Amino acid sequence: MKVVLLAGGLGTRISEETQLKPKPMIEIGGKPILWHIMKEYSYYGYNDFIICAGYKQHIIKAWFANYFLYNSNVTFDFTSGKNSMFIHDQYCEPWKVTVVDTGLNTMTGGRLKRIQPYIQDETFMMTYGDAVCDVDISKLVKFHKKHGKIATLTAVMVKQQKGILDIGEAGAVKAFREKSLTDSIPVNAGYMVLEPEIFNYLENDYTIFEKEPLEKLVVKGELISYVHTGFWQCMDNVREKNVLEKLLKEGKAPWKVWNM
Repeated sequence: MKVVLLAGGLGTRISEETQLKPKPMIEIGGKPILWHIMKEYSYYGYNDFIICAGYKQHIIKAWFANYFLYNSNVTFDFTSGKNSMFIHDQYCEPWKVTVVDTGLNTMTGGRLKRIQPYIQDETFMMTYGDAVCDVDISKLVKFHKKHGKIATLTAVMVKQQKGILDIGEAGAVKAFREKSLTDSIPVNAGYMVLEPEIFNYLENDYTIFEKEPLEKLVVKGELISYVHTGFWQCMDNVREKNVLEKLLKEGKAPWKVWNM
């Protein structure tokens, strides 16, 4: 089963980093967050990736083009007047990576539509290239197959960030309390499983996947959620990047299910 990664957006909310690179290529612990997401899928046996690139897509292509070399022990021999290279040991993952330029300003649904020729009639997975999660992907796929819907998305509970106000007439605050666990709301965390029929709901580059396509699936009863109660964290700003960095440094990164 192929894994589609959305990695083409501008990442304007973390512009401190994205002036030089695409958001999915921002490093966490010395590796792009995109690599961390791929490592999790690979842990569950999914190694065929399609990356929907866009903004600064050449950086993603260059990184994977050099990945084998960067992860190998090599000898460069110039003594005979030639540039000879010998590979001693390599530590690359068993990945097949297809990087597709899906356009600079294409919306999420449009990016998916553009990679349809690479999917054809297969069930596939899709997630966003800027968030990590410790969801059990094997259980997610099994859940999707059991229910037989067109689309399954992973839902996580996100805590409210602000205090709760009870506002009465004329704007008077009747009560105030700090946020609590009961104030959490479910959100779409990505980590989706999709049937190829999903392409029938994607019209063009301007289609926003999270709006009309998913709304139509809801009306038809073809969208179901897989509730994940574990860890999920997006990386929308520098503060969230630092949170992920800290978890990795302290050996407490829940999404790091692999050993190497």
